[in-house]
Amino acid sequence: MMIYDISQEIFSCQVYPGDPAPEKKVLSSMETGDLYNLTAFSMCAHNGTHIDAPFHFFKDGKTVDAICLDAFVGKAYVAEHQGIVSCDDAAKILEKAKVQEPEAAKRILIKGAAEISSEAAKVFASSGILLLGNESQTVGPEDEPMEVHLILLGANIILLEGIRLEQVSEGVYFLNAAPLNLSGADGSPCRAVLIAADR
Repeated sequence: MMIYDISQEIFSCQVYPGDPAPEKKVLSSMETGDLYNLTAFSMCAHNGTHIDAPFHFFKDGKTVDAICLDAFVGKAYVAEHQGIVSCDDAAKILEKAKVQEPEAAKRILIKGAAEISSEAAKVFASSGILLLGNESQTVGPEDEPMEVHLILLGANIILLEGIRLEQVSEGVYFLNAAPLNLSGADGSPCRAVLIAADR
């Protein structure tokens, strides 16, 4: 069994423009004579590797704590793509995933510098998938992310943004990207991992 950590380290992670960066504070340190080490930190819910809940863009959307864990944990399909994902690209990704493993086609992770177009978002939204992941800090265009978020989150598709897939090949894996149980939150950091079965 091979486990791939597809998460960013928190304190050096990528931050969406305008969001506050994570901050670390040492409350006590054995190096300075304290009895133990103790750390506090603060961060935006959308720093680094994180999930977006529908509440991120919908006033009455589901919050992190209201989402069933099935969306975050289960078989997933990793597809590689560079550039803008068109509606045809999205359809091909879904078809490849279904051929490989129908259950994995419910959770799609896109490897590469990919940007989901609104047309592709509509294809994913109509497919019934549970989760869509990408390596960028936002699933849509960075300068105009709202439309793509509205399409996907409006279909109750959970977004897993800021993942790192450079060490992962295309194919089927077991995903665990469970978020922190943050009551009423619009997003949450997570330690996302992919598990490859022995081949």
